[in-house]
Amino acid sequence: MLFRSHASRAALVAAAAVAALVLTSCSTPTSDGGASGTQVPGVTDDTITIGTHTPLTGPAAPGYASVSAGALAYFAYVNDNGGVHGRKINYIVKDDGYNPANTQMVVRELVQDDGVFAIFNGLGTPPHTSVVDYLNDSDVPDLFVASGSTTWNQPEQYPNMFPFNPSYVVEGAALGQYANDELPGQTVCFLGQDDDLGGDTRIGAEIALGSDGLAHIEEYSTSNADMTAQMGALKSAGCDAVVLAAIPGFVSLALTTAARLAWEPTWLVPSIGADYSVLVDLLGDGGPELLEGFVSAGFLQPAHGDNDWSAFFKQINKDYNSDAPFTGPTFNGMSAAYMFTEALYAAGEQPTRESIVEAIGSGVIVGNGVLPANFAADDHSSYKGVGINVVQDGRQDYDGIAYQLQGDTISPIELDPVPLTGKGIPGS
Repeated sequence: MLFRSHASRAALVAAAAVAALVLTSCSTPTSDGGASGTQVPGVTDDTITIGTHTPLTGPAAPGYASVSAGALAYFAYVNDNGGVHGRKINYIVKDDGYNPANTQMVVRELVQDDGVFAIFNGLGTPPHTSVVDYLNDSDVPDLFVASGSTTWNQPEQYPNMFPFNPSYVVEGAALGQYANDELPGQTVCFLGQDDDLGGDTRIGAEIALGSDGLAHIEEYSTSNADMTAQMGALKSAGCDAVVLAAIPGFVSLALTTAARLAWEPTWLVPSIGADYSVLVDLLGDGGPELLEGFVSAGFLQPAHGDNDWSAFFKQINKDYNSDAPFTGPTFNGMSAAYMFTEALYAAGEQPTRESIVEAIGSGVIVGNGVLPANFAADDHSSYKGVGINVVQDGRQDYDGIAYQLQGDTISPIELDPVPLTGKGIPGS
């Protein structure tokens, strides 16, 4: 197989380096379509090599460690079905522990030692922020970042970078508008991570609720696993509902801390921290009770819902991921891998870094969400709208409510799920 996890298979690093040297001697596409003979990094006649940084260990590993496993499984399925334009996808996964210093190290290894064609689905706002300038200066495509920071949508400054997630501003605005529409008269407050996850989500919530619409605001840091002070302050402020911009481990911590204080607000959470199966696993036996009524934003079709994508990815998980627990992050990783495969197919039979960036910006990439993706050359945002999930009787699913953010206007829309076609491989 053409896959390896550097967290679990460190012994393969040396072999990978030898393989990279061998591959560079093969006939490859050229960056200008063949005119100069300049080799396209990571591309040979029969393979294309990409890489990622992701937290297989550390504070963000609960939930997120399965994202890259899902992508690996989908790519294995693609490779067994002929690859993309005859090339198999070689996906190198490196653990950064959600630590920006580690991210800088492993991304440099991917670019300089492994010679990747692109960085794909780099996960986490603080980690990825630490490498965006390096990747931009190195002209490496930075594709489908697994975070909703608005940093990723700056086409003039970062022309080769595209996010996978909708922005946290979009999700925050949708959650704020849901509070306006469905929780009238309730006191809405905010708790967020002390980075773009918290800051951008708060900006979005205030678009919907107004600049003074959040009655009380708190923040937390991933370096401090104690939310007692924040929960106590929010409870004392009389908060009925809390927009909680947090990663899964800290969503779990917030809910358990609030429960110890005998406080049960309505939680409104961006997709990044809201997968039910992950949270139940973190929360243990009391999870289903704590999560009843839990509200979240979502942009992908339900991992455990009655839809063709769920059935398709579950089969891939069984066949190529050792039938591991199938979670929302697993589905997320497969969905991102599908989007990359879609972009690679659109980049043409002789892909270059320039052609894949142009293909994404052309607007032909739709993904597999509850709404089609809407990339454009002058707007690299992936999704401008999201649906709202509510947990009822232990089931997390869309309740028919969705919102779209255009400028500073948040408004209701109809969901428009992208159908599964062919073999689930672009061009099949």
